[in-house]
Parts: sequence; C-alpha cells; structure tokens
Amino acid sequence: MRVLIIGAGTGGLCLAHGLKKAGVDVALFERDRTPRSMLIGYRVGISPDGSKALHSCLPPDVFAEFVRTTARPPRRIAMRTEKYRELLVGDIATDRDDSRSEKSVSRIAMRTALLGGLDDVVRFDRTFTHFTQNDDGTVTAFFDDGTSETGDVLVGADGAQSRVRRQYLPDAKVVDTGITSVAGKLPLTDENARLLPPLADGGITLLFGPHGEFVIIHVMRFDGIGVEDDYIMWGYAASHDKFPDMKDMSQAELKQVVLNLTPKFHPHLRKLFALATPETVFQIRVRTSERPPPWQPSNVTMIGDSVHLMTPGRGIGANTALRDAELLCRKLTEGENAVQAIGEYEQEMIEYGFHAVEASREMMDGNSLIHKPVIGRVAAAFSRTFLRVTNAVPVLKRKMLAEDAAERDHVSSDHEVVHAR
Repeated sequence: MRVLIIGAGTGGLCLAHGLKKAGVDVALFERDRTPRSMLIGYRVGISPDGSKALHSCLPPDVFAEFVRTTARPPRRIAMRTEKYRELLVGDIATDRDDSRSEKSVSRIAMRTALLGGLDDVVRFDRTFTHFTQNDDGTVTAFFDDGTSETGDVLVGADGAQSRVRRQYLPDAKVVDTGITSVAGKLPLTDENARLLPPLADGGITLLFGPHGEFVIIHVMRFDGIGVEDDYIMWGYAASHDKFPDMKDMSQAELKQVVLNLTPKFHPHLRKLFALATPETVFQIRVRTSERPPPWQPSNVTMIGDSVHLMTPGRGIGANTALRDAELLCRKLTEGENAVQAIGEYEQEMIEYGFHAVEASREMMDGNSLIHKPVIGRVAAAFSRTFLRVTNAVPVLKRKMLAEDAAERDHVSSDHEVVHAR
C-alpha cells in the first residue's frame, strides 16, 4: 500500500510517522517552501488525547525530542473578569507520564520535532491542485508544478482551506462564527511577568469581559532548553460588530484596535496588549465546519481541520487531528482492505470530530446571547455568577473539571486502554 498525504500540519506529520513506523510506503506533500514558512500562532496545547496519539505514532527518539522541546506544562486553569477578579481556579492533573499528559509547545518547535526522521517522506514546495480516482483502484494527486503522484490512498490533511475537501465533499460547509480574534506575543521578562494576572505563570488564564469579549493568556517557559526564548501570548476575541474595518491594517494598528476596545480592562492587561511585538500581531475571522451530509467511503479521506474545522474555543482542534491520525493509521495497518479501513475510521471520526466541533462552537459563537446588546450584559452577569458559585462549591468544581478532563482524555477502545497503561 502507498499512502499520499496532502499537508504537513500536526495531523499529517503524525500520520506519516505512524505509517512509516508500520512499514507503509508513505509520501507527504506540503505547499510551504520551508519547515518554518507560514506558521500562524504560537502555542499549541497538547491534551492527553494528543499525547497518546503522538506516543503511539512517533518513533521513540522523535517522541522524546518532541517532549524535550515542550514548555512547562500548565498546572491550573484560571478564569477571571477583565479586571483580574477571580471567577474560578482549578488544577490540571500533572501526575501522568509523557504518553498521557497535558503539554504546551510552540508551533515551530513542534513542526521541527515532528519532521525528525521524515526526510525521505516530506516534499516541501509542492502545491496540491486536484486528484483523480483511477479505474484500477489507485488515486493520483496533481500539483501546480505539473507533476503528479499515484498511490492507493489519498489523505487530505491540508487544513481549513482544504482542496481535497472542496473536490471530494463539495457540499461540506465552512461557516463564519461571527467572532474575530487578534493575538500577539511579547517577551517574558521579570517586568512583563509582573503585569500578568495572579497564577497566570504556570497555568492557562481566561478573562471574560462584560460584552461577551474574552482574552486568553499563555505563559511559555522553556527552562533554558534553547527551543525559543520564553514568552507571553495573548489572544483577544469578540463578535465582529465590536471591531472596526481592519482590512489592510498594519500589525501595529491591529494592536491599537484592541487597546481602543478595552479602555476599562485592567491596566496591566492593557499594558500586555501594548507591549506585544508588532510583527507578532495577527487577526483571524474564526470559522468552523458544519456537519456534512453522509458520504460513501473510498480511497480518499481526510483528517483534522480539512474535515472538521473547529474554533479554538476549547483548545482541541490539534488534538482531534492527532486522534484522527492515530485512528486512521491503526485502521489502515490492521485491516486488509483500505476502503473498508477508511470506512471504519470515518464512522468513528465523524462522531467524535463533529461533537468536538459543536462543543468548540458553543465557546465562540458571535450569535449567542452574550454578544447581544443589553441582554448580553445579563447573560455575562449570569455566567460570572455561575462560575463563582461553582468555584465556591467543591463538588460542583470537581464535576466541572472532571467533565473537561474527560473531554480531553478519551480512552474508547481496548487498544487505547492497553496503551494508556
């Protein structure tokens, strides 16, 4: 069997490793010219699901290098108001081994680590255009340089703008959530660390404003391993109607937009916005997939954002892609018939993948009440009260944190149970 993978993102690289480790002939094609091209964003949160998939698919030396390049793992999650007032603080399990633990990693460091051992597999500067399914049961991928490659299976791992999805599932929709996000990064110095909310260093911090807007803060400490300098990343998100027209704005102007929208936020938080290095600031209009009509399995399939694009609301997009990669790899290498294996993979993936899409959409939906004028203030006040009550009642807090942990740590098969032990 020869497998062609389109896209060297997190899921595509994980799948390539798993297939190569199993002795499958695999080739991965990436449009970026170099490994460091076009990487938007800074931190990737790896959940237990993601760690299990990486541990299963990667060779031991590559997995060890990936773990080495991660930053200090988050030990807690803290939810606060825009003025740094506590709403809820809870601990994240830190007693698991590397094969099943929460991790923080930079996108560049992760891609660099996952490219290890794939020199004979990854082809950069190859832009996929379309595919054909051939009468002999093979599939051919075509590229804009006039070349083509033929294999037995084609996997779209080419992200939100997937050309594989557009051709294969033309009725699958990617829709605007009504949310815009602006993010930035600044060095983690002693002076900048003093601007952080309480307990932010060593955890994940979510701050909720009175009009549905929210901020996420990550502190990335690499303990001197030479991967990157330590840094703080922040992301500000609100419904589209809160923002001016930002078309053609410079990165410095984008940062100023956030400052203009947050005059009553904590002054230290506004200082963090202001100190972001201009060239690191970027904006996105958050989009997500809708569940597509059913389709018949074939020798073409997809993983990750190419099939179930989700908002960053629950931090599970990359981890769901990794879960896809591990499951597809296992089905392809354990089964005798590729189309049957893909059908089994898709049956599972569609259910957990679109459950994750819907859960993340609940966190970032510009049409929800919390973003509406007047009633939005009431909804925001109710949400804050709920979090404060949960924080004050241990049994409620344990239940909430346990449900979130279960969402990020699925053990759904005998294979995974054995692997987890």
